[in-house]
Amino acid sequence: MNLGFLGLQFSFGLQQGNMGPIYSYLGANEAQLPLLQLAGPMTGLLIQPLIGAMSDRTAGRWGRRTPYFLLGALLCCIGLFTMPLSSSILMAASLLWLLDAGNNITMEPYRAYVSDRLDPAQRQFGFLSQSAFTGLAQMLAFLTPAILVGLGMNQDWVDAHHIPYTVRVVFSIGAVLSLSTIVWSIWRVPELPLSDDERAEILGRPRGFGATLMEIVDAIRTMPRAMRKLGLMSLFQWFGMSGYWTYAVYAMGRTIYHTADPQTSAFHSAVLTNGEVAAFYNAVAFLGAFGMVPLARRIGPGPLHALALVCGGLGMIALPMVQAKALLFVPAIGVGLAWGSIMGNPYTILTSSIPSARTGVYMGIFNMMIVIPMLVFALLMSRLDLGFVSIGFDVYHRALNNDPRAMLRLCGACLIVAGMAVAWVEEGRARPAPMKATVA
Repeated sequence: MNLGFLGLQFSFGLQQGNMGPIYSYLGANEAQLPLLQLAGPMTGLLIQPLIGAMSDRTAGRWGRRTPYFLLGALLCCIGLFTMPLSSSILMAASLLWLLDAGNNITMEPYRAYVSDRLDPAQRQFGFLSQSAFTGLAQMLAFLTPAILVGLGMNQDWVDAHHIPYTVRVVFSIGAVLSLSTIVWSIWRVPELPLSDDERAEILGRPRGFGATLMEIVDAIRTMPRAMRKLGLMSLFQWFGMSGYWTYAVYAMGRTIYHTADPQTSAFHSAVLTNGEVAAFYNAVAFLGAFGMVPLARRIGPGPLHALALVCGGLGMIALPMVQAKALLFVPAIGVGLAWGSIMGNPYTILTSSIPSARTGVYMGIFNMMIVIPMLVFALLMSRLDLGFVSIGFDVYHRALNNDPRAMLRLCGACLIVAGMAVAWVEEGRARPAPMKATVA
């Protein structure tokens, strides 16, 4: 199961590490980046709840989740192959919408799939192991360009649109990996067949697009209390992560390589360094997620997640103070612990409070709590002039003085506030007796 998730998260890692620089190579300025990255949160907001509700209602010969795995993987593969060939900001932004649509169509069923396949006692280990594979996949995605340079590729070898050929190679690798691993995962771990009662219940539901929308509305209206409380944590958590992913490379460019010009060799070095740091914190997330399994059983996923978020926040605040490349990896430990927890512990809290028959739709709605903070971040930080109308409040320029180091400090503070907000969530904190982790 996790092998397919690895391919999906490799794609996400490529986006996090390269979309900002790609836009910069094509002529975008730093203040425009959050709005240019709107494809991710917008497709997540529109697609994941719909796919979640639709997969809950699917009872065909291919299963509930499998059709969406395959469709999303195909779109993702096409988007990854074509993205490095972008010749303009508009083309890159359009392809990002296609790529993110594919990623989001696949993502939600994979979350629900863990709940489908595992017994309740196994789900904590299931989500944390999925988090570990997120760390492994994104570590590989971030590290591959530096490996290519180490093997002899020139980091300054660029095409006519200033996009390095290392980007073209690593995105092609990602396209093959995402499609092949998802297909392999589906083949090796087929869905469990529906029982007669489950099939009858699904077939008895109202059909059609309108019924799907009403299912989402009703699920929001009857949302469990624990899930509602997770919303405040998600607001600050994902606001902070959005800012870090967008501006970490630019902060390192200024502090380590003393450049803000994306057309220079020094900036290419900053991109590679950001990839190495991101690979390291994802390695920390990979190992930390497994280490969190016994801790989550002992103290509960809520307190553990709060502690991890505080560590991540302190790491983000410290990172802009570092002046030497080797020392960047120290604050990255905190970021890695936070990321390992983010991809596992909140889902453990969530699945303990939602009905199994609505797992898909609630996973999709929970994703709205991820993408809405990203939308808020984009609208607050950026300003995009479309000629007849301007979008955004331009806080990055007006309040942060176009300084990515100030942005990272703000992001760190947001993660600390998110950690404090976890204390508001009481559910999911029972202390079950220690048990041996098993995998279905």
